Amino acid sequence: MRIALVLAFQLLAVAALMAQQGGMKFTERAWSDILAKAKASDQIIFMDAYTTWCGPCKMMSKNVFTDKEVGDYYNANFINVKMDMEKGEGIDLASKYEVRAYPTLLFIDGDGAIVHRAVGYHEAAAFVELGKKAKDPTSRISGMKARYAAGDRNPDFLQTYTETLYNAMDGGFGDAAASYLATQSDWNTQENVQFIFQYLENADSKLFDHLLKNKATFEQTFGKEVVMGKVEQLIAQKVLGSDQPDLKAADALYAKAYPESAGEMSARFRMNYYQMTGDVDNFSKSAVAFFDKYPSKDMMQLNNVAWAFYESVSDKAMLKKAVEWSKASIKLDAQYFNSDTLAALYYKIGDKKKAKKAALAAIEIAKKNGEDYSGTEQFLK
Repeated sequence: MRIALVLAFQLLAVAALMAQQGGMKFTERAWSDILAKAKASDQIIFMDAYTTWCGPCKMMSKNVFTDKEVGDYYNANFINVKMDMEKGEGIDLASKYEVRAYPTLLFIDGDGAIVHRAVGYHEAAAFVELGKKAKDPTSRISGMKARYAAGDRNPDFLQTYTETLYNAMDGGFGDAAASYLATQSDWNTQENVQFIFQYLENADSKLFDHLLKNKATFEQTFGKEVVMGKVEQLIAQKVLGSDQPDLKAADALYAKAYPESAGEMSARFRMNYYQMTGDVDNFSKSAVAFFDKYPSKDMMQLNNVAWAFYESVSDKAMLKKAVEWSKASIKLDAQYFNSDTLAALYYKIGDKKKAKKAALAAIEIAKKNGEDYSGTEQFLK
């Protein structure tokens, strides 16, 4: 009797612990069955669109889906399903629902239509709030799209709508942003400058033209380097996004954006483009032309291109150019990595004596800084 009471107490304790831990319950039925159930019960499906290699996906499974409050809310309000986007039915669903990042958190009705979505890791409280938005027809994406299609152009709504679409990686955010700005008489208020910079992702847009005409205003808010980096990113996206990249189009855009430094920006773009596309001959020529005309004081840039030459270039005359860049990088700031680059380059051109000297110098710096130099030791052997 005593043993039975002890076992009963232990079972109750385990049950109480499980109840306290809570967490989401996921169905493992076929997708067609899940849709049918959602349709019959007039429920929304929550889908965790994940992959096995996605770190944030694993963190949500471990830290968020196991949370008691999350479980209480989602189990009561949704049919929950986890779907690997690279296996089984997940492959077709990833294509159908345009899943491009992980985790993507989808809310789907019984007809298979998305009513709401979000991307990325969410803490427990934010994840519950996301579920509440998905349940509310006025705050979920499908409801907001209907409101927008019906002609609602209230500025506050348009700001919220743009943000919601952007966070969901829905390409419609660009039209929403343009609609918001159409309600504004002054695009250069602090609020609107930040709005434009946040949602500007197309070099063929009025937002991009406005930024170029008002660079000083944007630079005052974000800094010159940040604004220049944004412009370069947008130009690269435009040129590289086409089926047949037009490098002359990049030249024209740089000339429009920064006429005083367009030559250098175009030359750097060409160098990076040829490296990215694996065109070793044009990469090496454009790199030499770039550094000959625009000597760099950027330690990392010099080292990175020098190392790229070590990895891909075989012409000794070109490699000697890379040796010069590597030495210039070391002169700016002698570090383990750029000293190791110099050693590798000397070895590749056949100067083993200088290669050994540079390798030993790299190891000494690594010892002083507490860095791992095992690769260089192996190189010496």
